Amino acid sequence: MKWLFLNIVAVIIFIILYPINLFIVTIKYGFSSDYFRSDAISLDKYGNRSYRTLFNLYLIKKHGYKFGNGNETISSVLGKNQLSNTLTKKGMLLVKFLNFVDKNHCIKSIDNLV
Repeated sequence: MKWLFLNIVAVIIFIILYPINLFIVTIKYGFSSDYFRSDAISLDKYGNRSYRTLFNLYLIKKHGYKFGNGNETISSVLGKNQLSNTLTKKGMLLVKFLNFVDKNHCIKSIDNLV
């Protein structure tokens, strides 16, 4: 119970501080800063590890390449499943969205553990 409470507190603090931090970084370094890229990759790796149960249930087929490696991004896992045709309809929809934002995003992200 203690860890659940601490988890909720951490999320609340994150929600409050994240936009403030983004504002300060933008003022100090501008939009061209590598900060946004490295932060996005860190959040992506966190999501892959923390939401593995949800993602494994809804984004990939039972025998697909699994989410959960904290050193791999969600996009990399999606790309591997895209190549092996083991995405669910929801997974394919997410890949299409990411590819809209950045052409061939998931395929380009495979094993890009930077």
